Order: sequence, then C-alpha cells, then structure tokens
Amino acid sequence: MKTSKQLERHLKGVANHYRIEILLTVSKNPSITLEGMVEELDGNMKTFSEHTRRLVQAGLLNKKYHGRNVIHSLSPYGEIFVKFIKNF
Repeated sequence: MKTSKQLERHLKGVANHYRIEILLTVSKNPSITLEGMVEELDGNMKTFSEHTRRLVQAGLLNKKYHGRNVIHSLSPYGEIFVKFIKNF
C-alpha cells in the first residue's frame, strides 16, 4: 500500500483538466511527442510542456529522448490512473 504522501503526489499530478487530457491522449497514442499533443489538443507548447513535466514528476508519465524529440508514454501508475478516469 502506498503512503498518504505518495498518493498525494499522484493525485496532485492529475489534478488539472489539461493533465487529464494529456494522460488520455498518451493512452490513445503511445509514443506521442509534445508537438503531437499540442497539435491534437490544440494547445500552447509552453503550457503543455509544463503539464507534462508535472506529470513526469508525479510518476504518471515517462519521457524518452529520441534525438531532438521527446517521446511520452504512460508509466505503470499512469496506466492505472487512466483506467480509473475512464471508469469514474
């Protein structure tokens, strides 16, 4: 079982409508780049960059550098949260 501090980190990480949309988009499009997210969700690059950074800090999103691009994928906890969001 996770500690209350660990749960807080995950819950704060997903506590924003942009972050929820990012998680759902990454679940539908594994290995999506930041540019792909911005295009798909019609957002701002700086805003999405900050939200993906926070999702990585929360342990819900993984980043992998591929040349000049950054590929995003769900972490195991991110997958659990996406299932929770869809079932909620």
